[in-house]
Amino acid sequence: MAELPVIHFAGTSDTDLAGQLDAAFSNTGFCYFTGIGIDAGLVEGVFEASRRFHALPRAAKDAIAMNRFHRGYMAPRTSIIETSSVARVTRPNDSESFMLMHEVPADDPRFGRPLDGPNQWPDLADFRAPVEAYARAMHAFCLRLLPPLALALGLPHDWFAPFFQQPTSFLRLLHYPPQPSGAPEDAFGSAPHTDYGFITILAQDDRGGLEVRRRDGTWLQAPPIPGTWVVNVADMLARWTNGRWQSTPHRVKNLSGSDRYSCPYFFDMSMDSIIEVMPTCRSHPYPPAVRYGDYLLERLDRNYAYRKQPAA
Repeated sequence: MAELPVIHFAGTSDTDLAGQLDAAFSNTGFCYFTGIGIDAGLVEGVFEASRRFHALPRAAKDAIAMNRFHRGYMAPRTSIIETSSVARVTRPNDSESFMLMHEVPADDPRFGRPLDGPNQWPDLADFRAPVEAYARAMHAFCLRLLPPLALALGLPHDWFAPFFQQPTSFLRLLHYPPQPSGAPEDAFGSAPHTDYGFITILAQDDRGGLEVRRRDGTWLQAPPIPGTWVVNVADMLARWTNGRWQSTPHRVKNLSGSDRYSCPYFFDMSMDSIIEVMPTCRSHPYPPAVRYGDYLLERLDRNYAYRKQPAA
């Protein structure tokens, strides 16, 4: 049974949602969402697309290896979470993924800036449509989520809107092979870490393996619950609230004996957003303002092997 709170959206007022969100994010920084209005068929479609992609030959996936805009295929064991604030991580993550971000066409003024460029797509029939459909649905829901989040923090319902005119978004299709028996204790599908930006909304399959760290340092399982998404606060939102809401460490160990798939959607503010502690959270000394894009790039540059290689 889950020990994290479950927040049901359908038919719940923004005021009631605000109270539940504040309680969950002040306590553990994690919860489940249900009733968010995303059709089960869209979820099934993106998982099926992920399984088909990861079943491709390695050469077909390498043909769209991660580009300088952080889009494409990330091979197994090519990320080490050096920036982890909760563990000294020396082993690469035992996972592979396909990364989709917000599309920036060539005629967009942002085109060519760090992380502002085109997505890459595999040569795989019926892949792009379900992946983009799921990403659009998640984007629409996250915009719907902004008003109750603002109310939860004692802010006007439209307070977040200027920061999300051009949001930074990621949809990551992750595959975790089963961990072999006798694997070292510090071997992970995803080592202990916090997320970088605003909020993460995770669809996971039925294999389990996600764990969340409590305040006392012990680890709590976040098991799959049908029809739900696991949701967590990320670093920038925690910084924005001056720690009122926690960016909680989490990790993945796939001990199920079979392949695990998950689809996290990361919804973050625009790259140019200046994150300064919000006016309702300045009751004691607080960190200086930071540009989100600078924070994000520093972490990507340190954690991903492809970003450390000289440009071709």
